[in-house]
Amino acid sequence: MAGHSVSDDHPTVTTPLLRNRWPRPRLPDSIKLKTSLWSELSGAVGDLGTYIPIVLALALVNNLDLTTTLVFTSLYNIATGLLFGLPMPVQPMKSIAAVAISESPPLTIPQIAAAGLSVAAVLLLLGCTGLMTFLYRYLPLPVVRGIQLSQGLKFAFSAVKYIRYYQDISASKSGPPRSWLGFDGLIIALSAVLFLILTTGAGVDDHSETMNLSQEEENETQPDPKLKIRRRLRVLSAIPAALIVFLFGLILCFIRDPSIIKDLRFGPSRISVMHFTWEDWKIGFLRGAIPQIPLSILNSVIAVCKLSGDLFPEKEASAMKVSVSVGMMNFVGCWFGAMPCCHGAGGLAGQYRFGGRSGASVVFLGIAKLVLALVLGNSFVRILNEFPIGILGVLLLFAGIELAMASKDMNTKRESFVMLVCAAVSLTGSGAALGFGCGMVLYLVLKLREFDWSSASNKSKSSEEEGSSSIA
Repeated sequence: MAGHSVSDDHPTVTTPLLRNRWPRPRLPDSIKLKTSLWSELSGAVGDLGTYIPIVLALALVNNLDLTTTLVFTSLYNIATGLLFGLPMPVQPMKSIAAVAISESPPLTIPQIAAAGLSVAAVLLLLGCTGLMTFLYRYLPLPVVRGIQLSQGLKFAFSAVKYIRYYQDISASKSGPPRSWLGFDGLIIALSAVLFLILTTGAGVDDHSETMNLSQEEENETQPDPKLKIRRRLRVLSAIPAALIVFLFGLILCFIRDPSIIKDLRFGPSRISVMHFTWEDWKIGFLRGAIPQIPLSILNSVIAVCKLSGDLFPEKEASAMKVSVSVGMMNFVGCWFGAMPCCHGAGGLAGQYRFGGRSGASVVFLGIAKLVLALVLGNSFVRILNEFPIGILGVLLLFAGIELAMASKDMNTKRESFVMLVCAAVSLTGSGAALGFGCGMVLYLVLKLREFDWSSASNKSKSSEEEGSSSIA
């Protein structure tokens, strides 16, 4: 039998057997970096100006287990980053937290958890039945902008108080004016403000401008002063400003009180299932859930979805998904005593303001929380208690202004009128629910005022005539 000869003109090509045996792992599209790693890390700390004070107050006043809250909020962060592909924040339910801290005696952890579970049930119902989508689709934009404006200004007002006055976090009260000097003085806070303004400017998204800048650099034949300025601004915007400010605050914690190191205890606390009584459910629902439900619907779902569409037009978050997400988060964590959480428009604005552009931003934050929970556990409260409140106020100030600036697209006087009335009522202490109600009534009255009654009556007459002629 003749053997097969191999021609020199057609050399054999050997294929490696293991070429495709171990493929490289691919990251989900939702957490692929849209900008630089440092920008995403900087955006990750953009909403800590609201997260840290509320968590610290609940830990000091209501004995919130910090390990449990850090573990579950870390899982929430990672899950939402993967699900939405946006820097979707995980924030405390502010109305429940305010009631829990200010009540005398303070609410217990089972009562706080019962309030979170009650709100979760309502949001799950609205999301699964499609009612939340209906509300989001047909609510007038000026009313939504009014809620966003009021929430943004509330954050900004609180931030200014954090910067100007000493704060008693456990009592949620402002103290005497802050001194200029010291590790939590006005000079430190104002220096942080100046640094953030110099590096991030007004918070303009420079991604498209960066693309144009690269093309202009390739075609550049003569030096252009404007091009040099834009190049300098691109370098400044690449600095992870919020991350630097936050890490500086952590360093100041240990400088202010070096005994923190001795008080740290390594390892997490034990996580256990909560036991509820009928009294816990009654107090939690009446005192905690009822004030929180309107705020969660308006700010945690509708406003955050509208803001996501403004910031990421190609990835606008679904009202149904956000509503179900908030419900599922609390149905998991509240049974173990974790702090009730939601998605907030202010947190999204803050994380976007400081560089968050993808789900990777909140995934990084979730990983950091999980590491802190497993390594330091409840002793991390000791560090938070020494964190300069003025620096938290600086981060909160920029987040609030970014949220308030979402209302800049109100172009007509009628839209601005409705928005400002809605915001004014909300800011007087009446709450977002009353502001929303007044905004809706005002919007409908203005629509009624401009309604063309003559054309409506003519249409009804013509329809009657057609009906009579068809009968004849």
